[in-house]
Amino acid sequence: MTDDLTENYKRAFGRRVGFGKRPALVLIDLCRAYYDPECDLYMGSDASLTSALQVREAAHAAGIPVILTNVVYHPSTIDGGRFFEKSKPLRYFIQGNPMGDWPEGLAPRPDELIVSKQYPSAFFGTSLASTLTALGIDSVLLGGVSTSGCVRASCVDAMSHGFRTIVIADACGDRHSDPHNANLFDMEAKYADVVGEAEVIAYLASLGQPA
Repeated sequence: MTDDLTENYKRAFGRRVGFGKRPALVLIDLCRAYYDPECDLYMGSDASLTSALQVREAAHAAGIPVILTNVVYHPSTIDGGRFFEKSKPLRYFIQGNPMGDWPEGLAPRPDELIVSKQYPSAFFGTSLASTLTALGIDSVLLGGVSTSGCVRASCVDAMSHGFRTIVIADACGDRHSDPHNANLFDMEAKYADVVGEAEVIAYLASLGQPA
């Protein structure tokens, strides 16, 4: 394979789905653990949170549903399964651990839905897909952490459930740029449109305006 990687993928994939007409914003697992230097999960950057908060404000201004997810385990960890067995940092999400709290600036609003989960995808074992369908949602805007883990898993499931899926690159974060960029690249190729914060905010601002 001698072609430039990007051009090669454009030839094989390279299709954009575009924004939907009735979106919802889903922010994945934005919790203190990823932004506190004392925690094993610390990413070393607040940029993803800053972007997510800006998109969140634009989503509320546009009047679209905003869903926040978190990971919460029973104190006995009986509901953790093989995921908890494999991934050591999940201990920070045992009920009552302060690392599982919301970070500064992300106190949930009364009109925001919180979906608590035990596995990577926001859709696995939760009522999220049914809730979005009942609301008439046709597309999902995704941000959160980590890009290579719960964001990617949620992206694949959002697409699999039939939602147009938009991943907001600036609002996603990971502990290293390599898995972050590789997974954004792969999601763009196969499962979603990966776009920047500015494009999403412009789209949200256009909702409800004359074409």
